[in-house]
Amino acid sequence: MKAKLRFLIGQSLKKKLNTKWFKIANILIFILIIGVLNMDRLISFFGGDFEDVTKVYVLDEINAYPLFEANFNSLITSLEDLGNYEIEKSNEPLETLKDKLEDEESIIINIKSSQDNYIEAETFSFEPISMITEQIIQNSLNNVKSSFVLQNSNMTEEEISSLTSNVSIKKTVTNPELDENAEGKDILSSGLIIIFIIPFFILITMLTQMIGAEINDEKSTRGMEIIISNVSPKIHFLSKIISSTLFVLVQAGLLLLDIMVGFLVRKLLGTSLVSSDVTGVIGDTLKMVKDTGVLDLLLKGLPIIIILFLLSFLAYAIVAGVLASMTTNIEDYQQLQTPLMIILMVGYYIAIMASAFEGSVFVKIVAYIPMISFLVAPVIYLLGQITLGELILSTIICGIVVYIFFYYGLRIYKVGILNYSSQNLWKKIFKSVKEK
Repeated sequence: MKAKLRFLIGQSLKKKLNTKWFKIANILIFILIIGVLNMDRLISFFGGDFEDVTKVYVLDEINAYPLFEANFNSLITSLEDLGNYEIEKSNEPLETLKDKLEDEESIIINIKSSQDNYIEAETFSFEPISMITEQIIQNSLNNVKSSFVLQNSNMTEEEISSLTSNVSIKKTVTNPELDENAEGKDILSSGLIIIFIIPFFILITMLTQMIGAEINDEKSTRGMEIIISNVSPKIHFLSKIISSTLFVLVQAGLLLLDIMVGFLVRKLLGTSLVSSDVTGVIGDTLKMVKDTGVLDLLLKGLPIIIILFLLSFLAYAIVAGVLASMTTNIEDYQQLQTPLMIILMVGYYIAIMASAFEGSVFVKIVAYIPMISFLVAPVIYLLGQITLGELILSTIICGIVVYIFFYYGLRIYKVGILNYSSQNLWKKIFKSVKEK
């Protein structure tokens, strides 16, 4: 029995891994990931250069350059890597500067006084100015204008400084039971969604589609009759569940490997893995993860979370296999699969909004519901809304339900895989559940 199970699993995996679509898809994914992670090098290779500096020449007729320069530099600093600029005041004639426009990437800004509007400006460039650059220039000039208005109002420098400075806000939370790191945890919740929810959401969708397609393919070609004549439905059912789950895990491993190779290629090309700004953000995030206690929770609960994910994979694989056995073609399976996808979407949206429902009994209850718990429980556990014991209890419940799904699902599977008619199908299914 074990030999037959291993043989079927091996054959199923070999069939999936040797298909042209799998190889072509993974080659395209590999190229895409390499390209995305090395986008700046690709653009440089085809004639672009992220290091190109846009020269900004300022002709100042009203002594506004110091204010304009300060505002301009402040804005480009806040925008980080959206562009490289070099600003300088020029005393050359306008016509002389215009001659430089075609030879170098530059912009001329001529700032003049205006009787109606305090100041006005005119820009000159060889190519159209990008929207980001135009917005930087506009905001800088608006700030200069505001300063000019205040200076002409006979206010002292101290008054002007007080008026234009940012309002200082002191945050005080009066709830004595509130976690002092609650704000940081709310920020991290968005990252947890990306790490723990979206990848597994995609993988389970792939898993259910694959099982349905494979079982319906065997039924449509009448290959199912030959297989079942040599192995028991239980062995066949187990082989489909295990092989499809292993295939999805292999696909996830390949994606992770693609990302690692992408970073390695980036390093070999002589480009830093991440920019200094991104490095700073990562450092701040890691510090926040440590300070909020999320890292400690993750290290303690990681084995349980992995088990919960694997059990959830099995639960969806079992249900998908049962649904596929009840249908005779992929179109009918897609219709039966809809409730499964709705359940998955419900868990997805509840997990997204979990941080907004802190302390809610509803979210805690959902964390115990199998097929949804793997999306919700890890997130609210890392947010500190449930304990490790409650996470373990959620995993145990999921394991029990997986056993129940397999026990009763196998009865339905035995009836469905050799059934090629939808007539009285539900009647047969309910009858098979009751009978041993």
